[in-house]
Amino acid sequence: MRRQGTDQRILGYLGRALSLELSAVQTYSTQARLVATWGLDGPARRLRDEAHEEMRHVERIIARMLALGVAPSGSQLRPALVGGDLLSLVEADYSFEMELVGLYRDAATQSERIARRDDRVFFQALLEEEQTHAQALVEWMRTLERPVEPPARRPAFR
Repeated sequence: MRRQGTDQRILGYLGRALSLELSAVQTYSTQARLVATWGLDGPARRLRDEAHEEMRHVERIIARMLALGVAPSGSQLRPALVGGDLLSLVEADYSFEMELVGLYRDAATQSERIARRDDRVFFQALLEEEQTHAQALVEWMRTLERPVEPPARRPAFR
């Protein structure tokens, strides 16, 4: 079934990407449910949206594997990342996203090295999306690290 000339390393990157993206879907879905139990509806919605975004990546990876004539197979899901508060969850998510960034950077570089333009474009697009996602997590962490201050008092009128 595999198309002739498909590089084994590219297939390896696709398999690892599928496993990591499926793990991300599991993590974000679990975190959304956990955060909802804490009564944090806004963050729960945001984490559900993250799960849906990662699922779109899964679908693209599966489509790419099928186009290369390979049956999709994720090797192993990682346990969902959970923690005791929202900041620890987002910090763990950032670390995970940076792992995906590294994987896609390596895959795009390898694709370029072996002159596989379509694979390079595919991995580069995922890389850019994950970089944007990681930056959004950094911004979210910054908002969570700021202590909540009471509203400023208005000066007394004399």
